[in-house]
This record gives sequence, C-alpha cells and structure tokens, in this order.
Amino acid sequence: MPFFFPFKASAVYFVAKGGVVVLLVVGWWWGAQDKRQSGVKVVAMGKLVLVFLCMLVVVPFSCSGSSQKLAVQKHLKTLNRPPSPDGDMIDCIHVSHQPAFDHPDLKNHKIQMRPNFHPEGHPFGESKVSSNSKPISQLWHQNGRCPEGTIPIRRTTKDDILRASSIQQFGKKRERSFPQPKPAKPLPDLVSQSGHQHAIVYVEGDKYYGAKATINVWDPKIQQPNEFSLSQMWILGGSFGQDLNSIEAGWQVSPDLYGDNNTRLFTYWTSDAYQATGCYNLLCSGFIQINNDIALGASISPLSKYGSSQYDISILVWKDPKEGNWWMQFGNNHVMGYWPAPLFSYLSDSASMIEWGGEVVNSEADGQHTSTQMGSGHFPGEGFGKASYFKNIQIVDGDNKLRAPKDLGTYTEQDNCYNVQTGSAGDWGNYFYYGGPGRNPNCP
Repeated sequence: MPFFFPFKASAVYFVAKGGVVVLLVVGWWWGAQDKRQSGVKVVAMGKLVLVFLCMLVVVPFSCSGSSQKLAVQKHLKTLNRPPSPDGDMIDCIHVSHQPAFDHPDLKNHKIQMRPNFHPEGHPFGESKVSSNSKPISQLWHQNGRCPEGTIPIRRTTKDDILRASSIQQFGKKRERSFPQPKPAKPLPDLVSQSGHQHAIVYVEGDKYYGAKATINVWDPKIQQPNEFSLSQMWILGGSFGQDLNSIEAGWQVSPDLYGDNNTRLFTYWTSDAYQATGCYNLLCSGFIQINNDIALGASISPLSKYGSSQYDISILVWKDPKEGNWWMQFGNNHVMGYWPAPLFSYLSDSASMIEWGGEVVNSEADGQHTSTQMGSGHFPGEGFGKASYFKNIQIVDGDNKLRAPKDLGTYTEQDNCYNVQTGSAGDWGNYFYYGGPGRNPNCP
C-alpha cells in the first residue's frame, strides 16, 4: 500500500548511510505483514512505532561513527599530502616527532620556537628584504600546506637509500681529507678536494656570527648520476683536518641523492669534517625545524632562464647570542629552524671563515673533464640574465649586525672550466658572478 512505502524507503536509506541490518529486516517484515493483514491498521501502526524507536536508538550511534570517520579522513588528508607535481611525497610530521630528537645530546631538548635575536633588527612577521625580487615557491605547495604544529618532511624511499653506497652513508657527503691552508694563499674549505671543483668567494681572519646572500637559482645539467652541482654558503669553524665544523645552505641538483635532476633547497652540517656526523636536510638527527611551510630537500620553482626572467632565493644563517643556536631563514619571513649549539665544538663560539659560491663533482668518467654545469652553465663574463650570481653577500659581525665583508678572496681550481668575478654596486652590494660549462675546448 502507498501508506507504507515511505517507511520501507526510509529503512533502506538509513542502511545505505551506515544503519544496522536490523532496520532493514524489520522494514522487510513490516512490508510482509502489510500484505497479509492490509486491513489491520492498528497493528500496523504499532509495528511502525517499534521500527522508529529502533531508528532513534541505533541511527544516532551510526551517524556519530560516520562523523568520526570523516573527521579522521580529513585529518589524514591534511597530514598526508598527495604527491607533488615532481613526484615527491611530503609528510606533515608533528614538530616534536622530527628526526632531530634522536640525537643523544637532544633527548631532553626543549624546542625554541623563535630566536631571541635577529641580526636585521626587525620584529618577526615583517618583511626583511626588498619585495622587488620575484617570488619563489616549492612545487608541493600546489597540493596544499602543512598545518600549524607540524613540519613538512620529504619522504625517503627505498630507492633513495639503495642509491647510496651504504645505509650508513645515505644522506651524507663522502669523507674528505683537508689540506692545511698555505700561508701565502689561504685556501678555503673544499677547494683542493680530488673530484670536486669550485668557484667561490671567501672571507677569513675574524670571528663571524653568521652570513647572508641572495642566490640566483638555475637548473644546471648533470653529466653523471653520481655527480652534483650546487650553489651555497658555508659557515666554517676549526681546521681543515678532521675536526672541521660546517653549516651549509643553498640549492643543489643531485641525482644520486634525490633520484632526479630537480633544483632543490638543501642544508648540511658536520662537526668532524664529514666523517661520522651530520647529513643533508633532515636525513639524520641534528637540525630542528620549526617552519611548517618550507620543506628541506623539496624542489624550488620557478627557475631562471637564459636571457629571460631571473629568480633568486635569500638565505640568512646567524647565531643566537643568548642560546648559542645557529638559526636559518629562507626568503622574506621563513625562519626555518636551527642547529642546536651542542652539535658543534668550534662553532659553539664563532665561525672562522665564510664562503659563498658553486661546487660540482668532476668524476672524469670518460677520462675527460665532466660537462656538469655550475650555476647557469655559462661563464661570469656573460653577466646578468646569462651567468649565475650571488648578491648582497654579508656577514654577521661581533656586534651581531649584518655588514659587508672585507678583503674578499676568490678561488677556483681551473678558471677555464668554472670561474668567478666579484663586484660591488648599489642595490646589489657586494656580489659576484660565477660558474661555467665544465668541459669545453679550453677545458678538455
């Protein structure tokens, strides 16, 4: 009868929404009774009331369960981002669960959620650099951001680890021996390492409490998967022996580390000349990230094009004079986090040398110099829009203020493969162009 059809539809509707089977069974039984005793309206209404009582008891429970499931799914969707356009998986991890706290010296460390001091003297939240530069973002941002209280971490895959020479070496630079600086011409860190070539600017001879630079961003071509090309600054303390302390930040292209040729933001640290301590990004305990918007090791976008639009990133590293931690800022307002003071020996006081510039691995796989590019892959003489640059390079002095460095030195192993040229002018402050193509008729 038409009178009873709405009830049967309601019973089926609630089952479809998560109701229990008993509602469907009662509804079916009620329909059968209706056919046998269609004239008994009183009994029918009694059964109808029974059914609705069941619905009142059971349905609120099922709706509550559905709401909880939806809330869980929504939260998981927020934390577990879909793959970014470059294939990276970015996980949103609670700030207190990051790898840093696996370090034995940081077991009871209390997270410092903001530095006590900033060398530029601006309150946090205000723009700290000129807004004239074109904005830089990361590709994973196209699929959303991480919520407050979490940090974005690029997910490590099995293939990432298998590309390393061993599990112990994953995420680390290869151990190197450092020559003693020559009195007549002091050599910066890394400049005489077999298989590595550089075009860098450096300053030494004082105590340094930080450094800053705006770095032009490119996508240099890499010849061999085990080679890389990077542009960064080094904050150095100690000798060039086995006790070197180093804090590093910039951008790099490293197929061996990431499995692709994307240009990525990176950091590195070591307290023993790359022997046992330290790693890239968050691939080991050490660096404590507090920023929920920028992922270390993630791709940078957009990139500069030869003869076209130019893009750059600003990086500032400084020591908090109160806590002794070394802080890093990316761009205008992204205070990324810090390297805790207990990680270091020499850098627990100050840095003794600052370097800015490019580095490549030259594996000479075919018996010739690599064609892996540094910077834009073009020599400094080509200038803006064609050669890569660092501009507004500064150091943090003993008064905890940013200032221009004095007595800059330059170094490159083979200036016919990669070179560097310095200058100073107006809004660019102290700057330099650097890089090159690697193998060419003058660099066989």
